Amino acid sequence: MTQAELRVMVVDDEAPARARLRDLLGDVRRDNPNRIVGFAANGEEALRLVAVEPVDVVLADIRMPGLDGVALAERLHALDAAPVIIFTTAYEEYAVQAFDLAVADYLVKPVRASRLAEALDKARKLLHATTASPDLKPLSVTERGRILLVPIESVLYLRAEQKYVTARTVEREYLLDDSLVHLDEAYPGRFIRIHRNCLVTRDAIAGVEREANEGEGRWLIVLKGFDEQLPISRRQWPQVKDTLGL
Repeated sequence: MTQAELRVMVVDDEAPARARLRDLLGDVRRDNPNRIVGFAANGEEALRLVAVEPVDVVLADIRMPGLDGVALAERLHALDAAPVIIFTTAYEEYAVQAFDLAVADYLVKPVRASRLAEALDKARKLLHATTASPDLKPLSVTERGRILLVPIESVLYLRAEQKYVTARTVEREYLLDDSLVHLDEAYPGRFIRIHRNCLVTRDAIAGVEREANEGEGRWLIVLKGFDEQLPISRRQWPQVKDTLGL
C-alpha cells in the first residue's frame, strides 16, 4: 500500500542545519514519502507559514532566537489541526521538556537518515491515530534519552512485571513507568483484565482456548495475528467469559 506524502516544515535558525535536513528528507523520501512545504529560521516564521500552508510534521530546533522550539511546540499543540512535532537539537538536556510536550521524537544532531526515517514513521502513525481516534492519547515511553509516543491502538496487551508495565505491540515491547490501574482508568472500556497483572485490548482478542496438558488446563487468550497466548487466571475467568459472551 502506498503511503501518503507527509507535508514537512523545517525550523532551524542555522542555514546549514536546514540544508542538512532538506538533504536527509530527500534521502528517505523513497520509503518515507514527504514534501517540504517550508523553511523557517525561528518560531515566529514557522507560525506564519503554518497559518497559510497545511503542515503534517514540523522538524524544529529547540535553541532559536525569539520564539524557541519549546514555545513553538506549545503554540502548535493549541491549533485545531496541530502538526506532529519532532525536535532536532544538539542538546540532550531538553528531553524532559520534550516528554512534557509529547513530541513524536527527539533527534540529537547530527541527525542520521535512519533515525529521521524512524521518526517520520512514528509521526505517520500518530497522524493516523489522531484522525481515526482523536480522543485517544498515545503512551509516552522514555527510552535511551528519547521520548517515544506509542499509539494506544497498536497495543495488544499491558502486563505488570516488577515495578514496570510492559506494553506489547506486534513489533516489540515498551517499558512504561505507570500502573495497570492508572492505564485502565485512562482508557476506559479498552482493555479486559485477564489476570491481576495483565490487561488485554478487547479488539486484539481472537478467542480463547484450553491449555494442552494432562490435567484441567488453564484457559488462554488467543490474539489476532500474534502467536503468544496469555493465561487467564481462575479468578478472572468468569468475568472474561461474560465480557466475551462465551
